[in-house]
Amino acid sequence: MLHSMISSFGAVFIPLQSNKLPKTMDTKKNKIFSIYLLIFLLGGFSVNTAFAQARAGIKGGLNVSNLYIDNVHDENARYGFNVGLYGQLLSSDVFAIQPELLYSTKGSRAFYGGVVEQTVKYNLNYLDLPVLAVIKLGKSAEIHIGPYASYLVNANVSYSGDIANGDDEIDKDQLKSYDYGLAGGFGLNFGQLQVGARYNYGLVKIADSDAAKLFLGDSKNSVAQIYLSLNLLGNNK
Repeated sequence: MLHSMISSFGAVFIPLQSNKLPKTMDTKKNKIFSIYLLIFLLGGFSVNTAFAQARAGIKGGLNVSNLYIDNVHDENARYGFNVGLYGQLLSSDVFAIQPELLYSTKGSRAFYGGVVEQTVKYNLNYLDLPVLAVIKLGKSAEIHIGPYASYLVNANVSYSGDIANGDDEIDKDQLKSYDYGLAGGFGLNFGQLQVGARYNYGLVKIADSDAAKLFLGDSKNSVAQIYLSLNLLGNNK
């Protein structure tokens, strides 16, 4: 019975003016021009300053994910990876907004015991879009905190044990195609490199069908990350 449920779960789980102006008008025009010039120069200075303080580039690292499934005898983390791009907006000496786009692996390995024993590994792969507030602690460290949204790219399940051995693609109709949650962590800067750690806490129950709920219950994504990022702007020496 467990074999058929696993198999079915996996298979389905798949204006213009005159040139002769009075002198007073010329004076007024000069004042207005001066104001606009000052605004332009200040604006340009601000943009250049922000650019000089911002970081942007590539990043990647290790994922340790879990689903915390109810009613299983044991559960182990899935080890995977994250890789993608990041950038900083509205950057100053103390603050920035940092959006990222990452490919991120999630899931876990669950052990179902009893009269028969079966291990099922859930492999879920997402595109993550965190948008984080960056609190800068000088040039050497940053605190990151904010929301993230995710899109499920694909998923599969592999199983082994007393009843069945194999793997199946999961029909994405069985799982929520989206996820969102909260992310927080820190980064340590070493010139153009940053080493950091982060935790992503999902707020969405990922199962979206009776078959998926039978195995996953109220499971949500939970991912700890260690990463290395490279600043390609070359402006944080």
